Amino acid sequence: MTAPEGILCSKSHEYVLEDGSLYTIGLTDYAVEQLGDIVFVELPEVGATFGKGEVFSTVESVKAASEVYAPIGGTVVEINEKLVEAPETLNNEPYGEGWLIKVESDTASLDSGDLLEYNDYKEELV
Repeated sequence: MTAPEGILCSKSHEYVLEDGSLYTIGLTDYAVEQLGDIVFVELPEVGATFGKGEVFSTVESVKAASEVYAPIGGTVVEINEKLVEAPETLNNEPYGEGWLIKVESDTASLDSGDLLEYNDYKEELV
């Protein structure tokens, strides 16, 4: 599975990808592999705001439930409705159709130093 160019990952296994003035947030391929078959995804409401490091979602698999932490703070402008009906999409395409939310955010939070480029993130997992 190949991550998109420019993706940044948190040590808690979430990713953020800048898309113009919006930021797409989801779970890394590693997190999805560790969870196993995903059966339920709880997403926040559009308009919800949260700070960096706050829980914004819960993902349940056949193995466990896991909280999802915001790699950046922001305001939710779109949620991936497809995941409510087809949570397994997250297993198949975490960087494509399996994104979780899109937020508007202050870009300064991307420069905080604790988000890693994908290759550096993968190295930390070894």
